[in-house]
Amino acid sequence: MSDGTSYWPRFVDDFLGRLESDPGALSEGSRGLPAYRFDDASERALLATRCRPVSFRLGTGASLFTDCLIPAMVSARSEIILVTCFWAPSESLTALHDALTALAAHRRSLIRGALSRGDAAIRPLTVRICLSSRSLLQKLLHPQSRGGYMYPPSAWEKQLGLPDPASLEAGGIQLQVKSLFFLPFSVMHPKFVIIDRQRAFVPSCNVSWEPWLEACVEITGEAVRSLLVFYSRTWGDPPGSWQQVEPAPEGAATATEGVSLDARHAGLVVIQSPAHHRTALRCREPVPTLVLPSSHHANPRFRPFPWQKPAAPPSTPQNIALLQLFSRAQQSIYIQTPNMTCRAVIAAVLDALARGVHVSIVTNRSMMLAEQLLTAGTTTSWCMWSLVRRFRRLRATADARSAGDGGGGGDLEAGRPSIGRLQISYFRAKSRGGRELRETPQSLIRTPSRGEEPVHSHLKLTLVDDTYAVLGSANMDRASWFTSQELSLLFHDRDLCTEIRSGIDSVLDGRVDLVFDSDDDVRAM
Repeated sequence: MSDGTSYWPRFVDDFLGRLESDPGALSEGSRGLPAYRFDDASERALLATRCRPVSFRLGTGASLFTDCLIPAMVSARSEIILVTCFWAPSESLTALHDALTALAAHRRSLIRGALSRGDAAIRPLTVRICLSSRSLLQKLLHPQSRGGYMYPPSAWEKQLGLPDPASLEAGGIQLQVKSLFFLPFSVMHPKFVIIDRQRAFVPSCNVSWEPWLEACVEITGEAVRSLLVFYSRTWGDPPGSWQQVEPAPEGAATATEGVSLDARHAGLVVIQSPAHHRTALRCREPVPTLVLPSSHHANPRFRPFPWQKPAAPPSTPQNIALLQLFSRAQQSIYIQTPNMTCRAVIAAVLDALARGVHVSIVTNRSMMLAEQLLTAGTTTSWCMWSLVRRFRRLRATADARSAGDGGGGGDLEAGRPSIGRLQISYFRAKSRGGRELRETPQSLIRTPSRGEEPVHSHLKLTLVDDTYAVLGSANMDRASWFTSQELSLLFHDRDLCTEIRSGIDSVLDGRVDLVFDSDDDVRAM
């Protein structure tokens, strides 16, 4: 395969054709949250789009919020949309509180100045915060309707850690906070920020305290509209609204010039991390992009008995596209995921290895074990051990067949390729003072000189054939494939993949332990 230019149209046509004709996909689309009519070409066009990637960043959640997301928010002139899954007291939340407070004070002074001079009134700034999970009790008591729960202003300070309503109102900030959750496990897992309907940021981090390695991609262009539609149909009022959402025109912000705030001059805290990395992406042309939503499901489709065949993943755009991508990989697959417990993914990886595709997996040995057992009935480390065992059987069968054919390795004349190389690594924090860091309250894992060191990897990244990159909220675990609402972006651009992989490799240096490599097969799981 060259740069995959001819492959992309076929890939998109097959993907959209599956959405249009597959009864499972049509059913998922019509009753999902958000809902899509995949038999309508205009609806499918919301998924197959283009964008211009602006930057790719790595760091911890707190460093990404304070260095990237919050500066973008305080630069907003008309609208901020913040969608996250988890919401917890943290330095990210404190930084968000301080930023909104500073922005309100800045706008309040501008409003007073405009009034005193008799100038045109400063237009309000709309802020929408959407979340899913705050605590176990909150989820157990959460309304089970698509209307969700709207937090009253009286709850903003004490329950959510946000500024007081009076200060926001005085600054012309119109805030709305809403949550959605569906029992037993259906969290709204996407994370994204949209500024003035022109710029979008898709991070892997939540508003939470965990010191994990995270990623964030910034985009502009047509795909922003697709994210706006996803937002509107999930969180809009009324729920399920089919309203057409359009980005603001490029020059529309000039009417509110001076209303935004420069974070560098506002005294806002920036939290450092030794894992910080930023790449400015200079794509000459808009990049072909698939927006991949995956609706939540209340039924986890468990098959608890060993004689039961595992349930197939729901036919959502995300699941269809990823499985299609794995099945068509020709050279390499790179997966970095917090957890990996989805059987369909592991089966797809084994199929790719059997075709001679090299597969590299970076995950965590023991992250969120209770959640893994609850939502998947297994753990990542067990699944990786099982993957290695099945890979060895696969290779032994191939070696025996090759020996019977009198060959050494793959039989090219018979069309049987060599078995691909499998590498599995576990993320770890860099040691400090001769000891390994563990997940603890943030005050114990940061020093003023070095900043915040990540102790787990929480970013979600798939690279295929060094040409296709998937970033977003979805893990390769059962929860992301069966129960949670997710949102990912699939980019088709070799240069973008090269930049992303270069950044990943630089940050992972000294932060991964290679636990299996089929080229030597001497390491233990």
